[in-house]
Order: sequence, then C-alpha cells, then structure tokens
Amino acid sequence: MKVETLLPLGKVDPGLRTAEKPLEITTVGEDAKVVESLGYDALMVEETKTDPFIVMALAAQATTTLGLGTAVAIAFPRSPAVTAMSAWTLQKLSNGRFTLGLGTQVKGHIERRYGMTWSPAGPWIREYVAAVRAVWDCWQNDTPLNVQGEHYNMNLMVPLFNPGPIDHPDIPIHLAAVNVVLCHVAGEVADGIRPHPVCTADYIAEVMLPAVRDGAAKKERSLDDFKVSIKPLIATAKTGAELDKRVADVRARVAFYASTKAYRAAFEFHGLGDLAERLSVMSRDQRWEDMPREISDTVLEQFAVIGTFDDIGQKLRQRYSHVATNAEFSIPIANDADLQTLRDLIKSIHAA
Repeated sequence: MKVETLLPLGKVDPGLRTAEKPLEITTVGEDAKVVESLGYDALMVEETKTDPFIVMALAAQATTTLGLGTAVAIAFPRSPAVTAMSAWTLQKLSNGRFTLGLGTQVKGHIERRYGMTWSPAGPWIREYVAAVRAVWDCWQNDTPLNVQGEHYNMNLMVPLFNPGPIDHPDIPIHLAAVNVVLCHVAGEVADGIRPHPVCTADYIAEVMLPAVRDGAAKKERSLDDFKVSIKPLIATAKTGAELDKRVADVRARVAFYASTKAYRAAFEFHGLGDLAERLSVMSRDQRWEDMPREISDTVLEQFAVIGTFDDIGQKLRQRYSHVATNAEFSIPIANDADLQTLRDLIKSIHAA
C-alpha cells in the first residue's frame, strides 16, 4: 500500500456519544435511524461506559444500510471465543454490515481495571486475531478448531456451541494503534487500523503506514482494501465566537493526551518529547487546570482541525485525504437547522 494510492477521504462515521450528548442506551435505535438518514456510511461506537456489542445490536435492528462497528472494543479482557461469537451474531443480525474494531488498552488498565496479567500487546493481539479467525473458520467451514499459542490453546467445538455458517462470514477486523509495533501487526493480520486522535497526518504517513506495509510484506498480504479510519481532534462551530469554547476543550484534550506515556511516540515525532514529559509531571501533580496553557496555538494546529461549519469539511479533506479512507466526524446538534448543516457537510465530504 502506498500513501498516494489510498482512497480520498470520502467515508464518514459518527459516534453516538459526544460531550454534549452522552450515549443513551434507550434511544440507540432512534439515534441510529437519524444517523442513517443523514447519509453517514457507518456508525461506530467505543467501549467506555456501555457494552459496544449491545449498542451495535440495537443499531443493527433499527437500520438497513448503515455500516456498524466497534471503535473500539477492548480485546484482552474477552476470550477470543467470546469476541468471535459477539461479532458473528452482529454480522448475521446486520446482514453483513459489521466491522470488528479491537483495542489492546494500556498495562495499567489491563492489570488494575480488569484484574489481568499483562503481556506485551503486539504478540498478544496477533495471536488473539488469529484465534478469533480460527473460531470463525470452524463455524463457517467445519475446519477443526486448533489454536495453539502462548496465550490461547483452543481445540474444542461441539455442535451445541457451534452457530454454523452465515451469509457474510468475512468480518473485517481493525486494530487501534499508535506505535510501530501494533501497526506492523495490523499489516500482518488485520483489515485496517484506527489511529488514535493524537496521530497526525504526517505521523500516519511517515511512521504508521510504513510499519503497516512492512507487516503486510512479511506475510505477503495485499493491502488493496486496507482501511485507515481516523477520529481526528476537531474544534468546530457555527461562528468564530462559538468556536472559541470548542478550541479550549480541544486544547485541554491535547494536553491530556500529551501527558499520557502510551501516546508519547506521536508527540516525540514532532519534536515535542520535552513538552510531553513536562505535562506528564503536571498530571501526576494533578495540575489539570494549568496543563492546557502548555499547548501553544502552533502545537494545537498540529494535532487538531479547527474551523467553522463553513470550512471544516474542506480542512478535513486537505489534512487527511492522502492518508485515510474513513473519518469519524460530527457537529453538535441543537435543532433541525444543525441537522441540515451536518447533512450538507457529509455530502461535501462524499463529493470530494
């Protein structure tokens, strides 16, 4: 895969949860219908406070053409067999519209939130994806289940627990990534990557995509249909005055991300390692209110796309069209006029 041969940024996906509107499980079906009517290609949902597979099931039943996916579900706390079943069920329910997005999470969360033993994420997720696909192959083609690895040994599948073949068995798997190791693994075993919001267009082009290509070359895989799905940091509003509040929010988000060691590589790439270390110390001291002031306008512009509704679509295309196939994008909705504005923005991105 070469950067210049990537499809222009033309597919747009929203998330159901925003700062203004937390995800409400009781209205997922209604929300998904609205998303579909606006012309979105797909609806993605992250795993934070609600089970993403349940959300996707509700959205699948309420829609007919909208793509659906987890962006992302956390892999390691779930057995590959459990994840395989959730994805298989959703693919059947949605008639082939589901994408399984998986993330590894950081060591602290795996150990202290999930109560598990940590292992290096790259080899672990490589084996995990292979195990999920082995289960699917067993169900679809009656291939004997035989997974033998460092983390998983699976060789039992009896009829009672075998759902059998489905019409659309080729479920895409996308991996969340920041660092080179996971990009390399994605090139080996996945159908796409989901760069973290701190991954700038230059970082994707010069660090992530070469690693993906190296991983694919190792396994002699084609990347013709490989997807790069971004969730950019965006500050947008109807007017310049309203935009100031959005900019402040995004500045605080950049400061938080810079303080997180898991995302350090993306900042070091831009020569901002010292800034990231300084913010890391400030976060340990819980100086949350002071941290955004460390993010200059120049740094902010590197990591976020900023503009009014009139120009944000064009700015997104200019920033990412050479490195991404899909983008998560939305605007705050307060009334019917905002809905029409969003509909027009989606059309403009598709048209490009």
